[in-house]
This record gives sequence, C-alpha cells and structure tokens, in this order.
Amino acid sequence: MAIRQLSETLINQIAAGEVIERPASAAKELIENALDAGATRIEIATAGGGKALLRVSDNGSGMDAADLELAIRRHCTSKISETLEDIRTLGFRGEALPSIGSVARLSIASRKRDSAGGHEVAVAGGKVLHLRPAAANPGTIVEVRDLFFATPARLKFLKTERAEAGAITEIVKRMAIAFPAVRFVLSGSDRATLEFPATGDDHLARMAQVLGKDFSDNAIALDAVREEISLTGFAGVPTFNRGNSAHQYAFVNGRPVQDKLILSAIRGAYAETIPSGRYPVAVLSIALDPALVDVNVHPAKSDVRFRDPGLVRGLIVGAIREALARDGSRAATTGASDMLRAFRPGFQPYGQRPQAPWSAETSPSRPYQPAPAFSERPQAYFDGLSMPTARAEPQFSPDPVSPGPASPRPAAPETIGRYPLGAARAQIHANYIVAQTEDGLVIVDQHAAHERLVFEAMRKALHAKRLASQVLLIPEIVDIPEEDCDRLMLHAAEFAELGLAIERFGPGAIAVRETPAMLGEVDAHGLIRQLADEIAEWDTASGLSAKLEYVAATMACHGSVRSGRRLRPEEMNALLREMEVTPGSGQCNHGRPTYIELKLSDIERLFGRS
Repeated sequence: MAIRQLSETLINQIAAGEVIERPASAAKELIENALDAGATRIEIATAGGGKALLRVSDNGSGMDAADLELAIRRHCTSKISETLEDIRTLGFRGEALPSIGSVARLSIASRKRDSAGGHEVAVAGGKVLHLRPAAANPGTIVEVRDLFFATPARLKFLKTERAEAGAITEIVKRMAIAFPAVRFVLSGSDRATLEFPATGDDHLARMAQVLGKDFSDNAIALDAVREEISLTGFAGVPTFNRGNSAHQYAFVNGRPVQDKLILSAIRGAYAETIPSGRYPVAVLSIALDPALVDVNVHPAKSDVRFRDPGLVRGLIVGAIREALARDGSRAATTGASDMLRAFRPGFQPYGQRPQAPWSAETSPSRPYQPAPAFSERPQAYFDGLSMPTARAEPQFSPDPVSPGPASPRPAAPETIGRYPLGAARAQIHANYIVAQTEDGLVIVDQHAAHERLVFEAMRKALHAKRLASQVLLIPEIVDIPEEDCDRLMLHAAEFAELGLAIERFGPGAIAVRETPAMLGEVDAHGLIRQLADEIAEWDTASGLSAKLEYVAATMACHGSVRSGRRLRPEEMNALLREMEVTPGSGQCNHGRPTYIELKLSDIERLFGRS
C-alpha cells in the first residue's frame, strides 16, 4: 500500500482526539488561553453539557486580524519561541483552536485594547468560513457549537449532559483555585449560575468559595522549601475527609495537574490518620524552575515529569506531616455540626424508622407518671459518672484501677484556661471523658485517644534506632528481573535500618538474610516482590515501613486502655495533657476522631439562647 500525505483537516481531527477528549477538555483549553492573555474576568456559558454550546468570554489582551488568521492554524502560538526549557504559560502547543475547529463549529471574535474595532473568524469542520471585521469589546469571545459534529463516532463515547456539565464545573473550580485574582462566572441553560468573585492574594478565601467554608475552618497552612522547590497551600485536618480524591487539588507553577506522584505523596503523608476508604482534602501549589519539570508529557498537559521526583515527594510528605504534627490534632468543626444535627427534633440516623413521640395513648402499658424533682432522683442516676477535681495530673497509667471517689469540687477557671482540652469533669458509660474548656466542652473517646498515644510512642521508638532483625538459618533466594534487583539494591541501606538485610545473588536474584523481628514469620518472596513493584511504580520504598507501622498500630490497639475501664480523675486529666502534646492525637490509628469539641455558642444554640 502506497504512503500518502494526510489532509490538513484529517490531521487536525486526529490531533483533536488527543487534545479535545470531551467538552471539559475544550473548556480547559479556552480558559487557559484567556488566562495567558491576562484576563481578570472570565465568563463561561454552556448548553447541553457543552456539546451544544460552549462560550468563553474574557477581558484579556485580545487579537487583531493577523493573529486570528494564525490562531486557527496548527502549531501557531505566541507563548514559546525556540525551546521547551522555559515554559511559563498554561498553553504552548498551538493545537487547541485548530483541533476544536476541525470537529466543531468555531467562531472567535476579538479586539485588542488599543484597537478601534474588532474582527471575527469562523471555522466549521476544519474549513475557514470567513475572517471579517466585527463589533467587539476589548478581549476575546470564543464560541464552540455542535462539538464533534464532524466526528459523530466521538459523540457516542460522551456521557450524559449532566455528567459533561459536571466535568466542566470541576475544570472551572480548579482554575479558580489556581487564580484567585480572576473572577469566574459559569452559567447556562443546563446548570445553575456559579460565580467566584476575585479574592486578590487571599488564596484561602478563594478555596472557601470553591470547597466550602468548612475547608477554611479545618485547613492547616503549608509553607516549605527544599533546595530550589517551594510548596505552599493548605491541608485539611485528618478528621476532615471525603469519600473520594476529588477534593485533592495540585498545581505546578500555577498549572492544574493530576499527577500520580503528587497524589501518592498526599496519601503517604496521611498514612495511619485517615480511615480506610476515606481521602484527605488538600490544595498544594508547587513552584520550581521550569527547567526542572517537563510539562510536555501529554497533549492535555495534565501530567508532568519532575527531574527529581524523590525530592518533590519528600517535600510534600515532610511538609504535610510537619503541619499535622504542629496543628493536626484539633478536631474537625464538622464533628460539632453533626452532633448539633443529631440533637435537632425529628433527627433520625440513616436507616432507622422515625418513632412517634411517647404518650399515654401510644404506650398504654406504661401509665403516665410525673417526673420527680431533680433532688428526688435516685443516686443510681449518677452511676458511671466520676466527677474529677483539677489537681496536679500524674503520668497516665494503663493498669486497671478502681474508680476514684466522686468529688463535687470544680476545676479552677485558671486551670481550665491553661489547657486546650480543658479539665476533666466526668466519665460517662465508662468510655467517654467529658472535659470543660474555657469556651465550651470536649468529649473524648478514651480508648481511641490512648490508642493513638501508644502508637505514636511505638512509632517514635521504631525510628529512633535500627530495628531488631531475625537471622534466617538458610537465606531465602528470590528470583526477580535484573532491573528489579538493581532498584532494590539502591534501597538496601534503607531496608537494613528497618531490619531487612538483602544481598545481590547473581544477576537476577536477591538473597534475604534477615527479616524484621517485629513482623514474625515473613513471606520473603512476597515481600521482596511487593517492594520491587512499589519502587518501579512510585520510585519509593515505603512499603516495608508501612508494614511495620501497621503492626505497631495493631499492637497499640490491643495495648491501649479499653472501653469500659473506669478511670480516676487524675488519670483522665493526665490523658488529656498527653493528647495536647502528641502529634496526630485528634484521630486514632484507624482515622476516627478521638474527641469532639462543642463551643459554648453551639451549646447555647441547642437551648435557643442565641
């Protein structure tokens, strides 16, 4: 079969298959062009999920007739010249507009700020219809109609209008977070209007617009630098989590990306603090020399490649863990909101049938009796309560003890104000500690809290010295590909610190001579292959450390004070004091909250006092 040159229209349609996958891809490219043009106001309108109509209007620098003629040609751009080493704009490939024009009906009206009039160009199915003068405000309006009409097969692979409209909304949100000084408006016949007013340099205010006020109330600021790379942003406290990773936003030099290295680093940073199946909320912005990152990896520009991925991963994990150790032990404000909702009349947990209020008619077997006065209630009403005093707290002891005598003396106000978690007032149901703070109260799950304290002590011991290992009588020989052997041996010293001693045994085998004693009997073959796969996939070797920490977490769970244990007042206060100085004490090893805080204003709302 003879080789022949493809037509320009077919070339553009092939390129469009990579660049413009769905209406959200077109919206992303057009918004990036508007931002690169210096726009401070961007309006997006859609119809039919972006398939029938996608219009992006901006007040950027605009284009003249010559620019418009080149803009619809492939590989024509004003953003780079001769090299890909210094890309500082969102777009640079020069493929978006010609790709859209080859599969849709495209019109562009634009006017430069210092020009007396504007111009318009129209393209349909890859053919230029006209280029003529037109009335236009300074800036550019790009209108895309009947997306993929020229390639009907692509339409069959699109999702419903609602799903496609939701994907465009997600694109706008990511762009809005990245550029808080720009006003975004998203409207259309297929959606409710969404507006993000400009917030200037206040990034947290913009994040509150996009992610909700709850995020700003539960976010911890990040600001770290390692070598030539800086990391800023906000990470949510571990107890403020979601059911998927859609609330994790990453930006590299202002470019929204969905890079698996960054997502893996976020996951690693929150290890042992998030429940299984839940995901943290985080917004990370990485700034570095453009020469140290390759953004020309995928036509959609959503993936990047770092020159030193280990450095970037270490920066993210270290910054988030340092922030969590500094401020991550506080309870999520959503816990108090959930509690307040539970107290509202008529509230029923999901899956439970509502019950009618009690009355003599509905419960004839229990005749109505007036409630006795408070002073007449039997002493059994207070069973299970220990009323502690605010004395000097001894070291918390996990040994079973009998409960101390009740004491009516309250803690001194100055003692309460001195501690973030306040002074213990009572223990209810032999598992929950109620403490009074300066401006509210705290309810602590004693088992979950002590479990975290024990785990952090064990984790500290794990990293303080080389772990004990058990020498194998006969070394285990694991046959794996030669390239996996090379990767494993690069981390041999790191493994040795964790009690795993390995040696090269020929070109395609690893000899395992010692394994961590803490793991007991080990499947050496499975462990080595898992570590090799992890290094090949993520360029890290944290799997062994994660296994050891998992064992430590299990031991902490079984070694901590149990539910049902009656505590003396001084033990309760000692537990509170240790929680205040222990990193990550706001959640247990399984990611559940260890305490819930109610402000006095929340309590007053329950009684209609505010």
